[in-house]
Amino acid sequence: MSPGDERNDGLFGGSVETRTRLPEGEGGGDDVYGVPRRSTRSGRTSSRGLVTVVGVVVLLIAAIAFANRGDGEDDTASADPKKPTTTSTSPTGKKPVDGKTAGIATGFAKSEQGAQSAAANFAVPLGSAEMFDKSKRDDILRAVMAPQSVPKFQAELDKAYTAPFFKNVGLNEDGSTPNGYQFVSRTTPIGTKITDFSDDKATVEVWCSGLLGLAGEKSTKPVTNSWFTMTMELAWIDGDWKAVTHTQKSGPAPVPGDDRASNSDEIAKAVEGYGGFTYAR
Repeated sequence: MSPGDERNDGLFGGSVETRTRLPEGEGGGDDVYGVPRRSTRSGRTSSRGLVTVVGVVVLLIAAIAFANRGDGEDDTASADPKKPTTTSTSPTGKKPVDGKTAGIATGFAKSEQGAQSAAANFAVPLGSAEMFDKSKRDDILRAVMAPQSVPKFQAELDKAYTAPFFKNVGLNEDGSTPNGYQFVSRTTPIGTKITDFSDDKATVEVWCSGLLGLAGEKSTKPVTNSWFTMTMELAWIDGDWKAVTHTQKSGPAPVPGDDRASNSDEIAKAVEGYGGFTYAR
């Protein structure tokens, strides 16, 4: 995914507080000081009276709820704002964009939300296997970069994607995949954060997870996982967000789990069988 770094660190790449109440006097009915409790007749009578009162209250609440059901419409105006409603888990925010250029989402909203969505979508193709193909790479750059930034990035990447680099990631010298192998280079946005925003400019950080390697029985460059954060500077140009420049740094990386590593065939089939997403929020 990234020239010069097999770890994919290159150019592109309320809490709820729970309280537990312990039973009073766990010593077989004793009180907190260990003194046995005495059961009295008056105590039993009082308990029965309390049960009766509670039962009446429950019945009254049920009757009121039944009478106020209305016609089934959701009356959220009078609902307690602290309590969940039928719309508590409904999707929020802008709807995903429906435009595409070179297979990449376009037409983002001119808002912080739209800028974050744009940055997340740009991170995916910039860290894809298509970047290793000159013609596809140029198409990606023209789709996601600001026009004035395209020539600069084309020149820089042409110098980076060279025969030695291709060989370093397991590819042929021309960037093609050896017969019998599946080349994997994928970037998955985990989250985004706005660090600066104005009417026509935005800076967005995109936390990503990446895959890079060659899947195959005798591969010496197995597919590995890496974590990194991309920082993109965006500009509002001709009614859409475009990337002007960006930087990248490693992490934050979680502690690796104890999952069994899949074999090359499983990885290859997963890459072929699972497509990507259009990210929007």
